[in-house]
Amino acid sequence: MTYVVTENCIQCKYTDCVEVCPVDCFHEGPNFLVIDPEECIDCTLCVAECPAEAIFAEDDLPADQRQFIEINAELAKTWPVIVEKKPALDDADAWLGKPGKADMLKK
Repeated sequence: MTYVVTENCIQCKYTDCVEVCPVDCFHEGPNFLVIDPEECIDCTLCVAECPAEAIFAEDDLPADQRQFIEINAELAKTWPVIVEKKPALDDADAWLGKPGKADMLKK
């Protein structure tokens, strides 16, 4: 099992999760983070650190977020690894918790 970053990260991109990851499995895109399923060791540390509550165990994903399993795996192959906390996007707090952001994902 792996952990998956879901829709609520889009337009927020808080990076608190990155700091606690012992295997550097996070990858950074323009407005979203993903977890590399090949690198994730299922430690669960990132879940509690995510202010957006956007990280789920693959087996616990809400049904409407299942597409993010493939999105994380695909984008982790091309996006660079991120290993240090950075500031969230400028308007992250305004986007936090807003539904329907999947179409805003910049690849």
